[in-house]
Amino acid sequence: MLFFPQAETRDKGIHMRKILIGIVLMAGWLVSHGSFAMISMELTRGVAGAIPIAVIPFQGADEAPQNISKIIGNDLQNSGRFKVASQPTDNTVIGKVQSLGNGRYEISFKLLDALQGKGATALSQHYTVSEHELRAIAHHISDLVYQHLIGVKGVFSTKLAYVVVQKTPEQTRYLLEVADQDGYNPRPLLSSPEPIMSPAWSPRGNQIAYVSFEHRQANIYTQNIITGARTLVSNYPGINGAPAWSPDGRKLALVLSKSGSPNVYVMDIASRHLTQITNDFYINTEPSWSPDGRSLLFTSNRGGGPQIYQVNLANRAISRLSYDGNYNARASYTADGSHVAMIHSVAGVYSIAILDLDTGVVRVLSNKSTDSASPSVAPNGSMILYDTVLGGRNVLGMVSSDGRIQLILPARNGEAQDPAWSPFLG
Repeated sequence: MLFFPQAETRDKGIHMRKILIGIVLMAGWLVSHGSFAMISMELTRGVAGAIPIAVIPFQGADEAPQNISKIIGNDLQNSGRFKVASQPTDNTVIGKVQSLGNGRYEISFKLLDALQGKGATALSQHYTVSEHELRAIAHHISDLVYQHLIGVKGVFSTKLAYVVVQKTPEQTRYLLEVADQDGYNPRPLLSSPEPIMSPAWSPRGNQIAYVSFEHRQANIYTQNIITGARTLVSNYPGINGAPAWSPDGRKLALVLSKSGSPNVYVMDIASRHLTQITNDFYINTEPSWSPDGRSLLFTSNRGGGPQIYQVNLANRAISRLSYDGNYNARASYTADGSHVAMIHSVAGVYSIAILDLDTGVVRVLSNKSTDSASPSVAPNGSMILYDTVLGGRNVLGMVSSDGRIQLILPARNGEAQDPAWSPFLG
């Protein structure tokens, strides 16, 4: 069977990972079985000269089951771009929580900007929410503060999808989970004794496409994350892998080997009509759409080893994008289409790197001494989510697109891998 080797054997020979024609197949193990992994964000490197900001405990915060001001403070601190203090500074967030009864709360906040004058209000909003929406409104406030001070829309209200592997002497189970961007509220979408991999969000964030081996064959499903309704969209003989939604949500790029070698296809979701995009005997895999939907990135060995190529969907013209290094794979565009995030091999270690499409320069972002994989770009382009190894365990990591901010999101009860960052959610 053809494959691109991705990383060396890990965890004393137990954890082997390979990129198999566009499908990341990974086996991990958890100490405890039957509990869903909770990821917990830990900032390991922030921006030098981060913006000072104070988040003052909200008045009446004790009335609510969630500490709004603490969530906001954690969001801003973990972004790596703020230095959060408890005493008023140039930028100060204050607020109030008032119980309205029947599980309803009124939340108000202000962002005070001392540079505009003592007590000057830069932002001011109030909301009425249920107790189940308290964390969500806290993340929303963080987004507003981040955008006002940084000038880029925040991603605190987005979601993460990832795969957890639970292994005991009796059995192995694979879990597809969705959690808040800070790792809270993990919710399982699917549990299976067979591998689950390659989760991909729809542009509206209401569905996830993924590969499941639950019938001992790689098939592609889509699943509504609210209702849980699943649809089998591809079960051709051979490989069904690496689904990727088009920007308009009407199509899926995917990898099929139904005619022999793995090639890239585009499926119209409504009609299930297939259009073959690559048609040769190379390994063509890991398609990813350009922001305008006019082209696809993909990984191919047509040049002798795994490299990044782009295909124009109008005329099928193929051009090579990556040249630095003998291994580049799993590419995706940043939000503005000016850069490509990818796996890049450096001295035998697989790192997360970013390729400047104007200059061709590759910059390594993640730790150069630890294998990393599965890059997924945040919807504002500021961060890249990936999986890596820390202390012999598979964990999720985040790195800013300039490499200055590093975070680790270890699963509290085990390992997490193959992550995907959601789009902005309504």
